[in-house]
Amino acid sequence: MIKLKDIAKACKSKNAGPFELTLDVIFDDQETFDKVRRSGAITRERIAALYGVSPDDVLFTEYPPALAYKATLPRRITSGAVGDTDVYGAQQHAPLLDLELPL
Repeated sequence: MIKLKDIAKACKSKNAGPFELTLDVIFDDQETFDKVRRSGAITRERIAALYGVSPDDVLFTEYPPALAYKATLPRRITSGAVGDTDVYGAQQHAPLLDLELPL
């Protein structure tokens, strides 16, 4: 098993408006992207489980031309609301970093 943080070129998050969060995972090369893709380790269901939301609430896109995955999901707390600790959504990628991939 290998962790996503050890093979991804970039793993980031940002707001997609005040109510949603977008996660991006980008790989450096075609070979790594293809290995991850074949493993089936990055899915709507797995992202939903990591973030505690329903898979139906995750808009999941695999984008081979950019060697990337993108997922958009609801924020737990609206950006800027009382209790929000990350108004820009820029630190919400952390659960993805330790995602284990069977490569």
